[in-house]
Parts: sequence; C-alpha cells; structure tokens
Amino acid sequence: MKLHYYPETDSLYIELRAKPGAETREVSDGLNVDLDAAGDVVGLDIDQASQRLDLSTLETEALPLRTLRAG
Repeated sequence: MKLHYYPETDSLYIELRAKPGAETREVSDGLNVDLDAAGDVVGLDIDQASQRLDLSTLETEALPLRTLRAG
C-alpha cells in the first residue's frame, strides 16, 4: 500500500494494489474508488484531503510490515 499526496490538487491517493484501474466510481462527494478489470478495489482518491483529514501524522497499528519507507 502506498499513499500519494498531490499538493497542486490537494488530493490523497491511497494505492491498495499496484494494478491499473479500469473504472472509477464516486462513492460520495470527493471520494472516488478505482476498480481493476475484475471489479476489485485498487485505490481510493480523496479530494480536498487537507481539509478532510489530518495529514500531519501517520499512524499504523498492528500491521504486518516487512518494509517501511518514508519519502
């Protein structure tokens, strides 16, 4: 899983799988879900992310991490 923040559009993309999206569905105002060709969720796009979320802190709990990278 990867988090991508784009300051020029103030959007946060949460990449759940490294697969191309085949379809995007808006599930609520400013929240889009990307689906692959099989209909599985590959990512979430959150518009106006800095207004909707606290982007200053990232916490994880009990994730079975093998690798942790910070950019």
